[in-house]
Amino acid sequence: MALNNAQLAVANDRSRFRVFVAGRRTGKTFLSVRELARFARHPNRRVLYICPTYQMGRDIIWGDLKKRLGDLNWIARTNESRLELILINGSTISIRSGDNPDSLRGGGYDFVVFDETSDLKPEIWYEVIRPALSAQKPPGQALFCGTPKGVNWFQDLYLLGKNEDPAWASYQFTTLEGGNVPEEEILAAKSDLDERTFRAEYEASFETYSGVVAYNFTDDHIVPWRQDSGYKQIVIGVDMNVDPMSAAIMVRTEHGLHVIDEISMFGSNTDELAQEIKNRYAGKQIFVFPDPAGVQRKTSANGRTDVSILQNAGFTVKHRARHPAVKDRLNALNSLLLNTNGDKRLFVDPKCKQTIKCLKRHTYKEGTQVPDKSTGYDHQVDALSYAVEYLYPVTKVYEPDPTKTWGVY
Repeated sequence: MALNNAQLAVANDRSRFRVFVAGRRTGKTFLSVRELARFARHPNRRVLYICPTYQMGRDIIWGDLKKRLGDLNWIARTNESRLELILINGSTISIRSGDNPDSLRGGGYDFVVFDETSDLKPEIWYEVIRPALSAQKPPGQALFCGTPKGVNWFQDLYLLGKNEDPAWASYQFTTLEGGNVPEEEILAAKSDLDERTFRAEYEASFETYSGVVAYNFTDDHIVPWRQDSGYKQIVIGVDMNVDPMSAAIMVRTEHGLHVIDEISMFGSNTDELAQEIKNRYAGKQIFVFPDPAGVQRKTSANGRTDVSILQNAGFTVKHRARHPAVKDRLNALNSLLLNTNGDKRLFVDPKCKQTIKCLKRHTYKEGTQVPDKSTGYDHQVDALSYAVEYLYPVTKVYEPDPTKTWGVY
């Protein structure tokens, strides 16, 4: 298999436990396929790949793994429901999700790949997989791959290799060093991302995610909206909680968005929210970006969904098919507030006091990447970020590696 410099450095290392910290599109998945095959080429081996969700495993690695091993005529049987390959030499390669650690319990794993390690629970390694590694010679090994997402257990593993533990080796490569993404595309990404997100996603830096959620929001973003009777469209982000039901009212500007109004209604419902919006902005074309859960959720007595209520009110409703990751929503919000080029593209009118208060006070739980929802400052931030993420997403692109030659040694 032809490998880039980053992949080659990790592949040539013979340490028992390897940690591969890398920026986006550095080739982590391609290396994972190669290493799974390298260990499974020996007879009767149990080889395992773990990622955060079942769907991620199917989307990212399953098809590529089947194709490459199929081209080599290594596959005896394929189990699509279990995402499992039984090879002609008796070895087994299994794809599993980390959302149910107990399902991974067993014994005798010869090699395990952890993908997007930051998104996996540490107990999967410490309590489930580590005790289940084969004790026979050679003993079971593991490869930990991922892009940093804050300071967490993935960084702890990385430091083991940097602290010269003889069983561990650690590598850290930026997207540019990976060689799969042109430099001009990386430079273009700076205009879409805030500085901290860019460092984590493209420079493979472990960034601290403590303190305020909207860390790029300052008083410089509080700017009066110049009343212009000529604007025809309204953009509204909605968080459909009963207490309160929140909405951020915005208009599109040349470069981004300006929050011009807010709605916070306690003990209310979607019908009342829709009526309030119509009362305030009659005659405007209204685009609403709700919580995706509103597709199924029903707050009315006669069984109508939240989204259908908004649509029947005459609004154009836009939403994701499923919830975007909280991290992606907040990254999009902070990137619009301030990107790495110093551009501010989101402003808030001073009269939106609740929005300003929430942007300043909504924080993470101490020592985690989990926003603290116990304070009540999350609702207006969530409403705002549903619209921002849809209109200005921080896009993750997974592209197949163009390498044509493939094999193992």
